[in-house]
Amino acid sequence: MTAQGSEDGLSIAEVAERTGLTTHTLRYYERDGLMLGVGRNRSGHRAYSEGDLGWITLITRLRATGMPIREIRRYAEMVRSGEGNEEARLGLLRAHRDRVRAQLEETAGHLDAIEFKVAYYAAAVGETDPDAELIAQQRRAEPSAPR
Repeated sequence: MTAQGSEDGLSIAEVAERTGLTTHTLRYYERDGLMLGVGRNRSGHRAYSEGDLGWITLITRLRATGMPIREIRRYAEMVRSGEGNEEARLGLLRAHRDRVRAQLEETAGHLDAIEFKVAYYAAAVGETDPDAELIAQQRRAEPSAPR
């Protein structure tokens, strides 16, 4: 196979290289029901399609944003079962999106505290912190909202 795969699809090693995941992780995703169904080539080896790569990217993003494996598995089961459960899929993804948004807001609050301390210590040692000045300008431009 070439670096871009053959007509049979991409090998697990090629997918690992392209996604940054290990072959062990890719096998786990398949074994644990997270994949939609990886094909096999004529010799019986896994043959990943471009669609599989897109699905792996989605799984990676869902995991990186804290979606539990059981929810990803449930989502994959719904997708595999076909049409008729779009409302359930939408509900699952909206619930996750709301959790991610809440995490982002919490993280932004933590970052605000860190920015305050950076500006404080920069001033204490006689430095100006360009990032702190930019943030202060952005805050002055924002409509007042509770923080």
